[in-house]
Amino acid sequence: MVPLRFPLARQNRPSTRRDAPIVSYSGRMQVDAIILAGGRSSRLGGEPKGGLLLDGESLLQRTLAAAVSAASCRTVVVVGDEPPAAQAQRVRDVIYARESPNFGGPASAIGAGMAAARSTARAGMVADSDFTLVLACDMPDIAAAVETLIGAGAAADDVLDGFIGVDVAGHDQYLAALYRTASLSRAVNRCESAADPTASGLMGLSVRALVADLALVRVSVPAGSTADIDTWDDVDRRGIRRP
Repeated sequence: MVPLRFPLARQNRPSTRRDAPIVSYSGRMQVDAIILAGGRSSRLGGEPKGGLLLDGESLLQRTLAAAVSAASCRTVVVVGDEPPAAQAQRVRDVIYARESPNFGGPASAIGAGMAAARSTARAGMVADSDFTLVLACDMPDIAAAVETLIGAGAAADDVLDGFIGVDVAGHDQYLAALYRTASLSRAVNRCESAADPTASGLMGLSVRALVADLALVRVSVPAGSTADIDTWDDVDRRGIRRP
């Protein structure tokens, strides 16, 4: 069954509906990943979500595996503190970065992740990636959503700025999304630009506001694939435990 695909409403942007079917990822496009793992976890009393364990793996490990296995990501940046060695899973070259100051919000974390990925590309003298996969670290079954998003990207054309996952309840998941790298970079630069009098910076900015001007397509993802772990009730219900 081909997932539903329908355009995200945008101000001052033409509606773009894509009718081409989503196809399997061919491996020809370059994808980087930014995984957000540095939030306060306020409703968990400060317990780092990425370190919580499900079936012997931390939630961060599961997210890293999704980025590498489903998306074949070239560079993976985790925006958050590096976990203890016992929990760390070195998948290719995982880079750890932090937004400045810490806890600056998801848009600020994306900006830090973009900067780290760009520095890595420049150091290796390679071109920027085609797409950047942006994921929160607290969705245990995200791999299925990643596969769907990567399939959408494989069928994309240059008109589109990216794809965001939509859960079965119709909620947009901006932290389960595949953005065209150049487009996301422009959005970050626009918000950071001192030359733009309307720019407010990335601190405290929502991801929805960050990408508001992008031509995005909403992609229906498998049920439960973007369900997050936000409270201790969520932890108990999924059989997750502390490290």
